[in-house]
Amino acid sequence: MRSILFILFLVTSRNYFAQTDFGGVWQGIMVKDGFKNEQGTILYAIFAINSGIIEGKTRDEVYNTDQFAVKKIKGTVKKNTLQFNQIVTEKKKNNSKTNWCNIDARLTFNDSTGYLEGNYTSSDCKRNSGKIILYRSTAKFSATDESMLAHSWMKFFIEDLKKGYNAPTIRDVERKNFVFQPIYFDYDKAEIRAEYNDFLIKMARIVDGHTDLRIKVTGHTDADGSDAYNLELSQRRAQVLIDFFMSKGLSRDRIEIDFKGEKSPADSNSTPEGRQNNRRVDFSFI
Repeated sequence: MRSILFILFLVTSRNYFAQTDFGGVWQGIMVKDGFKNEQGTILYAIFAINSGIIEGKTRDEVYNTDQFAVKKIKGTVKKNTLQFNQIVTEKKKNNSKTNWCNIDARLTFNDSTGYLEGNYTSSDCKRNSGKIILYRSTAKFSATDESMLAHSWMKFFIEDLKKGYNAPTIRDVERKNFVFQPIYFDYDKAEIRAEYNDFLIKMARIVDGHTDLRIKVTGHTDADGSDAYNLELSQRRAQVLIDFFMSKGLSRDRIEIDFKGEKSPADSNSTPEGRQNNRRVDFSFI
């Protein structure tokens, strides 16, 4: 009997600890079937969860207007999936063309992308169904006439989705865990080796995914040749990285260039291996 109880305890514990924490504020879009993301409605949600039961509120806002509706919600959560229903409209502002339909939603959290996404259907409006995509928000939920955020974030969010970018929380982890490494060049050359493409693309995506981030590119050479020639060569090596990053969508003002020639060696210039280690470009985030 004790063995059976212990096994049941382990199973229950696993299910409990596998539960995704949905508590807090989320933001994103709600898009009707047949419409583009750009035509979606802004959606904020705040979830409070107790023993698998969800209570909270949602806030729908019409993009680039002051129209909104704050609704009370109830639902359930199990592991990484939640279901909720909008049940009561507590406050709203609309015009004659706005119809605040209540919805029933089923959303699943993707721990790889950081998005909470799924589908909805309306419980009181015919032919109204679609998708919802949310991510964790740092904004404070508003149940008043005051909007939570300027609507400009929606444009950037939709662009992130087009680029296949993860949610901000995941991008922050990727940025924090990113490991810099130099890339190396052949003797007297300023061409990027194909082996570095994936690494450089990942770096470019991290910078592009953070509006407050820039990248610094610093070119170097070995000691062969004159100081003046090596300074010019290190500049060309840095410049080829600027060209690469811009070809991947980074704007020029997100990239800072520096070039040291042979003045900052990473290794000895007395061996072939050491000289190879000095023919490099270094990177840092700024």
